[in-house]
Amino acid sequence: MSDSIYMTGKQEKKYRFFLWMLLLAGVAGIFLTLYFSYLNKIPSQIRIRAGVEQEFNFRVPVSGEIYRTPQEAAPVATVTDLSEEEQEAYLLAMEEEKAKSIHVDFAHTVKFRANEIDAYQMELKLFGVLPYKQVDVEVIQDKLLIPSGMPIGIYVKTDGVLVVGIGEFESSGGDNVSPAKYVLQKGDYILKCNGEAVENKKQFISMVEDSAGEDMVLTIRRNNEVTDVMINADKNRMEEWKLGIWIRDNAQGIGTMTYEGADSTFGALGHGINDVDTSILMNLEEGTLYKTEIVGITRGANGAPGELTGYIEYDSENVIGEITENTAAGIFGICDEELMENSVYDPIPIALKQEISLGPAQIICSVSGEPEFYDVEIVEVNLDQENVNRGIVIRVVDEKLLTLTGGIIQGMSGSPIIQNGKLAGAVTHVLVNDSTKGYGIFIEEMLTH
Repeated sequence: MSDSIYMTGKQEKKYRFFLWMLLLAGVAGIFLTLYFSYLNKIPSQIRIRAGVEQEFNFRVPVSGEIYRTPQEAAPVATVTDLSEEEQEAYLLAMEEEKAKSIHVDFAHTVKFRANEIDAYQMELKLFGVLPYKQVDVEVIQDKLLIPSGMPIGIYVKTDGVLVVGIGEFESSGGDNVSPAKYVLQKGDYILKCNGEAVENKKQFISMVEDSAGEDMVLTIRRNNEVTDVMINADKNRMEEWKLGIWIRDNAQGIGTMTYEGADSTFGALGHGINDVDTSILMNLEEGTLYKTEIVGITRGANGAPGELTGYIEYDSENVIGEITENTAAGIFGICDEELMENSVYDPIPIALKQEISLGPAQIICSVSGEPEFYDVEIVEVNLDQENVNRGIVIRVVDEKLLTLTGGIIQGMSGSPIIQNGKLAGAVTHVLVNDSTKGYGIFIEEMLTH
């Protein structure tokens, strides 16, 4: 005697429905995987050289229209900043440009050529149907830069004083107090005290002492917004007036210069100078570059980043440049004539994102005393990486550099990355779990900081 299992018509319908839903979920999963795998294949911004034909081999099933952006109808950065009449003129001009659009299909090789500095937009669709992304195309003037690789000493002074910590202390009455709690925050910049500009840490400490517990109005910058707050100091056990905060007014260190321009400008580090305690990009009031001499190397190892040790004399005779900007893409400014005259290398072209390929490259750094080329391999190129400092991944393959440093170490940030005779970018970080590998920034990101 055997047992048999029978399904009613209703159960069979449910089972079929379940199988269809399972199939649809599988198809949707495959589609979404494909969609997101294609999403970063084409960057959201593409730059091409004026007067030079550029070839793109993205090889993705994405197509759409490219048209000129009517810059003359939009004199400010965003359309929302325009008056009603200007917005109407802009939208009309945009429609006129769209009517003259050209079809592009990135499933095949696409060639662009624009003879003048201009801007375009591409509206792209995946498989010609699904919205993909809008891509800005910027036509730029070709540029020659002098790759450097020279070690630099860095000194920057903050705009006001930076709050790096909030704490409490024992007052003269024996209570634990924290006058700054709920008033100031870590990362605030104190710009003024009772209307007087705060120049440095020593001056501000004196201002707090002179307040004798009376109301103090502090003008602070928090998240790029300036506001006033009121605070009162309290006496500690030593009868000193305190706010219970830790503050900083400067930062020093060493790094590597990436390039020098024909107009005596420079770019270095490939990343910004962040406060060591808050990790916040430091607001710069002034900054100076100094000559530095590498006096020691701590080799890197997996899990233990190494570093360069430099000797810097902070005096006027050793000044080689002025830092005017501290940005997420690096530090920038003006270098002196002597530095330009003593440049080791000749100017070379820049490599745009789409021109960088996987394979052999070099970096220039001064770990042995003078700028020198070392062999690396570009193992990843992320055209649309959200983190501006991690568009390139390199691996050190030069035996000499591996012997000296173990790979990428602190102090090499800013070392130029050269590929096919062009300046492709700069080293920014080491991978902590593999000292032979590091991240880099595209040079075009540094130039458009």
